Amino acid sequence: MVTPTQKKMLVALNGQQTETPPLWLMRQAGRHLKEYLEIRAQAENFLDFCYTPDLAVEATLQPIRRYGFDAAILFSDILVIPDALGQQVDFVPGTGPKLEAISSVEGLKKLSKDRLHDHLAPVYEAIGRIRNELPDETTLIGFAGAPWTVATYVVEGGGSKDYQTTRKWAYGAPEEFGALIDILVDATADYLIRQIDSGVEAVQLFDSWAGVLPPGQFDKWSIEPAKKIIARIREKHPDTPIIGFPRGAGLLYQRFVEETGVNAVSIDATVPLAWAAENLQPHCAVQGNLDNLALLTGGPAMEAEVAHILAAFADGPFIFNLGHGILPETPVPHVERLVELVRGTSVGAA
Repeated sequence: MVTPTQKKMLVALNGQQTETPPLWLMRQAGRHLKEYLEIRAQAENFLDFCYTPDLAVEATLQPIRRYGFDAAILFSDILVIPDALGQQVDFVPGTGPKLEAISSVEGLKKLSKDRLHDHLAPVYEAIGRIRNELPDETTLIGFAGAPWTVATYVVEGGGSKDYQTTRKWAYGAPEEFGALIDILVDATADYLIRQIDSGVEAVQLFDSWAGVLPPGQFDKWSIEPAKKIIARIREKHPDTPIIGFPRGAGLLYQRFVEETGVNAVSIDATVPLAWAAENLQPHCAVQGNLDNLALLTGGPAMEAEVAHILAAFADGPFIFNLGHGILPETPVPHVERLVELVRGTSVGAA
């Protein structure tokens, strides 16, 4: 039986170099798998899918069965938090998430933590069941959206190209906007702690839209909330590794790593490999950062990129992943070839 201290993913997250890097992919459970599409059709809408333990368990396990990744990530969504707080959240086919926008202090009165854990109980049930069904060597990762990223959806009422309403509120009335961030910090910390209580072995904080923030705003709305959440988690679960992903942060990745104290940082595909190895890897494990379009394309282009990444991070703790989520059109054989390359199990592997 593999103990937690022997799991390759947890070894890397604890700052140790592994012979070959652990491998998992963001959005590994999803539309690139035909078996996922079959179970997705069983749910009336996407939130029902996330809140139906039978379906969430199956979606989480599918990529593990097919690819044998070193980690499974809970199948859910970052918007379960505003949904659990009482905001109206819908997923419109072909359009994406739509929320009843909140952009004032008065609107914040609609949000309440009173039913947070009751609302998210199906997620916690799914975690326990997934943990029981995973292979012994596979690490279970929980996750949540970072407060800044979730706030953009809360305020904009969905996705946005420039997040103008959110950024104007943050600039123009920082105390008011800070009240929303505080609500999200509190709920997110409680949610991640309960995920750990339920059986996840590591957690990732996705700040997908951190890259739109200039340095001062990045400090205030990305780093500071992350520090508060991490402190809360470590008070209850000091040994649980935490991965941060301030996507698009550029040079600010280094400040994020140094100030938050994350165990690992996930980097997007635009981050130069040599810079990350020199400035991030001495502080924590690095996770990343294959371009998801390289995986989609496959062939020599993908293989060259994989070789460069493996070589760049060969001298420290490293977890192989994408720079963002796997694209729905990605062919399964391309992912299978990626697994061969990372694990060195085929002629031509780096």
